[in-house]
Amino acid sequence: MLLLILPISFLLYYFYPEPKLPKGKIIDRIEVYKSKRKMDVYSDGILLKRYRIALGKNPIGHKEFEGDCKTPEGIYTIEGKNPESAFHKNLGVSYPNEKDIEHAMSLGKSAGGDIKIHGLRNGYGYRAKFHRWKDWTAGCIAVTDREIDELYEAVQQGAEIEIFP
Repeated sequence: MLLLILPISFLLYYFYPEPKLPKGKIIDRIEVYKSKRKMDVYSDGILLKRYRIALGKNPIGHKEFEGDCKTPEGIYTIEGKNPESAFHKNLGVSYPNEKDIEHAMSLGKSAGGDIKIHGLRNGYGYRAKFHRWKDWTAGCIAVTDREIDELYEAVQQGAEIEIFP
């Protein structure tokens, strides 16, 4: 019986549709809750959608330097959009700020950069929701390819992103 239930459960998880972002809305604020693996998006203070996310491979604590595989914490902005990245589209996060750079320098290291909200690595989109089962990025925030498609259209340049522990 278990041999039948397990594959059916995986198929249901994979194919069960999740709510879509309402059409025509502009996202001006993003809140990421690392400990809950959740990301909320807002338009004019109204919650539009909650996403389940994957984070950096070493998710506890604020990013201190390049290569620590941590996702930063704090207030940043969305500073760019890239439809041609190594991952299925991305939204650039304004990490590092001056405080991040100073802290990394005090450790004798580089703060790094290239923190993004992105989809799956190109060619791996078939993993879809299964990517959420493990933190796997180098410090970025990962969603499915379908989700980054809708975010890419709706998030405005300069939108605030606050990343909580």
